[in-house]
Amino acid sequence: MNLEEALNYRRAVRVFDRNRPIDPEKVKHCLELAALAPSSSNMQLWECYHITQPDLMARISVASLGQTATATASEIVIFVTRQDLYRQRAKFVLDFERGNIARNSPKERQAKRIKDRELYYGKLMPFIYARFFGILGAFRKLLAWCIGLFRPIMREVSECDMRVTVNKSCALAAQTFMIAMASEGYDTCPLEGVDTKRIKKLLKLPRRARINMVIPCGIRDSEKGIWGERGRVPFEEVYHRI
Repeated sequence: MNLEEALNYRRAVRVFDRNRPIDPEKVKHCLELAALAPSSSNMQLWECYHITQPDLMARISVASLGQTATATASEIVIFVTRQDLYRQRAKFVLDFERGNIARNSPKERQAKRIKDRELYYGKLMPFIYARFFGILGAFRKLLAWCIGLFRPIMREVSECDMRVTVNKSCALAAQTFMIAMASEGYDTCPLEGVDTKRIKKLLKLPRRARINMVIPCGIRDSEKGIWGERGRVPFEEVYHRI
């Protein structure tokens, strides 16, 4: 499929055909493509869990409120935000950027660009993503407000704001995954109505990890897979050309 065909094919499939399994290696490849999705400051504060074990899938289905999408899925993918890994990910990006600049930047610009990256990923990112009972976020908001009196500045820097940022980046990866799956002729159904505490326990996730989305995967049941027509708000109501 081309992109337009994949986007039109993708639907939130509620019932999968149990007699038509999908290839876990193709699902893995779709997750590799999902990793190409944009991420705020390239921090990539997310992980994905590809569930293929029947017993674990059954327990995840129970924790997903017994929805038919998980109960009939061939496999399940769970996207998880990992804001707690901000120091490791910032260090990874900084190390990558040092080599990237050395390989691709003119020699006369390398020193300044590396210094800029060291400031950004060595100091700013750890400061922006750090959490401490809301206190650091309040301080960042106050600091941004003061600087904003004199010049434009990003103002969404509270601890709640940064959680939103991390979830947005994770959701971009999840959407890229679902489009990639559609291009393979596979189906998905993004779920948020789940018991995240139980799922975290099943996956043995650390306390600060967060479930972003549970995505059952499979091939749609030809009769029950899709419930009716796709409904969208009229495009004129959401499109504003200025």
